Amino acid sequence: MESQEPKVTGSPLMYSNRVTLKTILESSDGEMVLVGETVVVGGWVKCYKEVKKHRASDTDHASPGRQGLTCLGILKSRIPCFRTIIRILCGPASSPAVREELEPLVPKPTLPSTFFLQINDGSCTSCLQVVIDSTIAPVSAGQILPTGTCILAQGVLEKLSANEKQIIQLKAEKILHVGTVEQDKYPLSRERLPLDSLREYPHIRPRTTMVSSVTRIRSTLDFATHTFFQKYGFLHVQVPIITTTDTEGFSEKFHVTTLLGKTSKEKEPVGVSDADVVSLETAKAAIKEKSAVVEQLKRSDSNKESLIVAVQDLQKTNELARKIEAREKSKPVTAVKPDLLNFNDDFFGRPNYLTVSGRLHLESYACDIGNVYSFGPRFQADKTVSSKHVAEMWTVEVEMAFSELGVRLCILKAHDAMECAEDYFKFLCKWILDNCPEDMKFVSKTIDNTITHRLEYMTTSSYDKISYGEAVEILRKVPDKAFETQLQWGVPLTAEHLSLVLTIRLLNGSYLADDHYKRPVIIYDYPKAVKPFYVRLNEDGKTVAAFELVVPKIGTVITGSQNEESFNVLNTRITEFDLSIDQYEWYLDLRRHGTVKHSGFSLRFDLMVLLTTGLIDVRDVIPFPRSHGKANS
Repeated sequence: MESQEPKVTGSPLMYSNRVTLKTILESSDGEMVLVGETVVVGGWVKCYKEVKKHRASDTDHASPGRQGLTCLGILKSRIPCFRTIIRILCGPASSPAVREELEPLVPKPTLPSTFFLQINDGSCTSCLQVVIDSTIAPVSAGQILPTGTCILAQGVLEKLSANEKQIIQLKAEKILHVGTVEQDKYPLSRERLPLDSLREYPHIRPRTTMVSSVTRIRSTLDFATHTFFQKYGFLHVQVPIITTTDTEGFSEKFHVTTLLGKTSKEKEPVGVSDADVVSLETAKAAIKEKSAVVEQLKRSDSNKESLIVAVQDLQKTNELARKIEAREKSKPVTAVKPDLLNFNDDFFGRPNYLTVSGRLHLESYACDIGNVYSFGPRFQADKTVSSKHVAEMWTVEVEMAFSELGVRLCILKAHDAMECAEDYFKFLCKWILDNCPEDMKFVSKTIDNTITHRLEYMTTSSYDKISYGEAVEILRKVPDKAFETQLQWGVPLTAEHLSLVLTIRLLNGSYLADDHYKRPVIIYDYPKAVKPFYVRLNEDGKTVAAFELVVPKIGTVITGSQNEESFNVLNTRITEFDLSIDQYEWYLDLRRHGTVKHSGFSLRFDLMVLLTTGLIDVRDVIPFPRSHGKANS
């Protein structure tokens, strides 16, 4: 006999009988097909209202013989009955003990309430109103009213009149779950926090409408990435996060080693104090636990002796923590340089790093199986404080065999890296407009009201392509413009330079000034000194076949290059960068054994999310950002 599935109309949750709010509030056919259905919904309380019901007076229900009595008279007439019951069960009602027991048995009447909750489950920007009648679904205001409370309710969906703010609501019949909130500690129960303050609570901030909307946009871009490359025959390859190769040749890297922990493992001397053994983190955790015990004893009816002992124990722990903190501050700062470590004893037996880029590893697969792509985290130990960079950023990387850069005409133009990068970028812009309409409405309303128009323009416009040399010449002709970075050949173009190049370039077109910043520009043929060692050297010997896609307000989103296929040239470039040949023997093998022309590019995924949301700081679009001095979760 087949098992019967839960009857939930229109639910996209295959393994749950809960209906998402998006299904209810954003029906694709514009009709509320679930109205009148009994459904289960869950979410977190955004705001609330309690309306007290007026209880009908007892005189309305009294017998005709008692209609002249007051409420006080009725109560007095019923007390002897209570006394008789107590006398039978516990003895004479006149005894003090019985009188103390009698008083609580006459409860104060509690008026029933109707609760109106606005809940959101993260599936959409809209909230659903849940109406709870305490006489039907018994709950207390203290349980469900605080902002952030999680509820799971079963009820009937009702259509409201056209003049109501809400068009549909759930009339609750059962409350299946209530996740209460410590309101005094819940960070989102205060007034709306700015985004920089929300970064201190990365584990809680997804409950805000802003962050949940950004997360849905990010997820959609993720799916769009795989859709694009799978559609055009690329294979998805996972590249390593831990690598022995210095991929870029000049980036700040995170070292991966197990040796640093071993250097501190020494025998503890005899007669050491607790402060020399216990860590500060352990002491703080103990303080938190013991403080909770003290508070619990204060609220309970425990004897005073237990409370005194607990308080004394807490004081000793606090004193221990102060000693540990003083010891930590007095310790001399000692830095262990990686080159002083014996990596033969390390986990991998040699120096390893968190990868800066996966393009070299991806290239080995491109040279065997054709067009490939990868999508994952990349790391740079750069201490620069920037709104466009953090230590861990996700990157989409692409490598194509039998492909050139695409600046000049080529028979296989569809296989050019530059052409592919432009198509991919436009695909993402269009995909987000087609698949996230409600979220785009929200970010347009709350962040940047031009964002939708800008993305539409980027999708349909053609992109100017200029060489690095042309960009420098344009900037040199700009009057009354002082740059923090001196503009000269061979210096990387800063974000300030690039935005100005874009503006000046578009002034020569037929677009209005207000539209200039909505059109990306591609800059190619960079000086060889500012690009990685593996980029192909051009015929002039000064420039390399590299390009960047620069977007208004964001800067460089995509960097790409044709990689050097010549063994001798690549070997020379490795030497010029003062890199260890041993690290790149496997990479040189690709030139020894069946070399092929190939090219690729990298898209900084987090910056793409920044572009599509209109936000200005990349830390606000990364679920758990890691930046210099900030990794608190």
